[in-house]
Amino acid sequence: MITGINHITFSVKDLNSSIEFYRDVLGMKLHVYWDSGAYLTAGGTWLCLSLGEPAPADDYTHVAFSVSEKALSELRAKRKEIGFEEWKQNTSEGESLYILDPNRHRLELHCGTLPTRLAELEKSPYKGLVWC
Repeated sequence: MITGINHITFSVKDLNSSIEFYRDVLGMKLHVYWDSGAYLTAGGTWLCLSLGEPAPADDYTHVAFSVSEKALSELRAKRKEIGFEEWKQNTSEGESLYILDPNRHRLELHCGTLPTRLAELEKSPYKGLVWC
C-alpha cells in the first residue's frame, strides 16, 4: 500500500531561522515560502516547515538524511562556526552526525544505506535479530 515517504513536516517557531538552517547549513533547495510555511527539497525528499509551537520528541525518534562523506566532513569542520548541537554520538555502521535543528528536532546526517547496514548486520547481528 505505502510506496514511500511523501513529505516530512516540522513545526517551527521561527520560519526565517529554520529556512536559513535547512537551506544554508544543510543545503536544501527552497522552492517557496509564505507567512506560515515553506517547502524545500533535498534530492527527492520534500520538507515542509510549518509555523507553530514545536514539541519535538525527547527520545530516539529522528529523521535521517543522506549526505556524502565529503559534505559530512565539511559540516563537521564548520560545527563551531555554525553552532549546531549534537544529540548523540554515532555507534552504528556508516558515518553519521546527529544534530538538533533550531527547533530541537532530532536529525541524523548519514553516509550509509540500507544495503550497507544489512551487510554489517550479517557480520555483527543485533541481539534477537531475525532475517525475513
